[in-house]
Amino acid sequence: MKNKKNIPTPIDGTLRKSALRVPEVIRECSGIYVFGRRIKSLVFTTDIAIIRNVNADAVLAVYPFTPQPVITQSLLSASDIPVFAGVGGGLTGGKRVSVLAVNAEMQGAFGVVLNAPTLNEVAKDVVDLVDIPVIMTVVNDDTDIDARIEAGVSIINVSAAKETPRIVKMIKEKYPDFPVIATGGPTDESILETIKAGANAITWTPPGTAELFKEVMSAYRLGLPHP
Repeated sequence: MKNKKNIPTPIDGTLRKSALRVPEVIRECSGIYVFGRRIKSLVFTTDIAIIRNVNADAVLAVYPFTPQPVITQSLLSASDIPVFAGVGGGLTGGKRVSVLAVNAEMQGAFGVVLNAPTLNEVAKDVVDLVDIPVIMTVVNDDTDIDARIEAGVSIINVSAAKETPRIVKMIKEKYPDFPVIATGGPTDESILETIKAGANAITWTPPGTAELFKEVMSAYRLGLPHP
C-alpha cells in the first residue's frame, strides 16, 4: 500500500547506518538558494569525519583561530557538500581577511563567513573582491544591520544564544526577503521557534567524536557489536 505522499522506501547501507542525521524539524524552514542549491541545514564543524558522515545540506566551517588556507583546502577536499568557510574579521582583520576570502573562493568555497567584529569597510572590500556569498555573523542586537546590508553582504548569520529568535524576528520584520541563517539550539522546540521567527536556514552543532565514541566503546568493552 502506498503512503500518502508516495515517498519511496529510504535507502541506507550497513556501514553508513550510524551516520549523523540533522533534526528533521529543520526541514520546516524555507531554505536559502545558493547557486541553484537549496540549503536548509548547515552543520557547524571542522571535523572531516563528521562532515563525511552527516546528511546536512552544507558545512559552516568557522573556528576560533586565525583562518589558514591549508585548513580550508583540507575541508573542501574532503567534503561532499558545499562549504562556507570562515575567513576572519575578529582576531584576523584588515586586508588579510580579503586575501583569505579570495583564496577560499579560488579553492572552491561556496561562500565566506565574516566574524561579528568585522568592520563594515572590510566587509565591503570582501564583497567587491569575491563572487560567492559573503555571510556576516551577528551575535547581539547592538549590530547595525542596515550598515551590514549596505556593505553588500549576502546573508546574515545570527548566533546570539537564547536571544537568536528575537534578533531573527527583528531583522525579518525590516528585511523580510533578506536571507537569514540562525543557530537553532539543542531541541526541536528551540529550532522550531527560530524557524517561526523567520530563519531561512539553521545551523546545527553535532556531538563531538569523543561523545559519539562513548556508546561505541562501551559496547566494545562488553564484547558487543557496533551499536
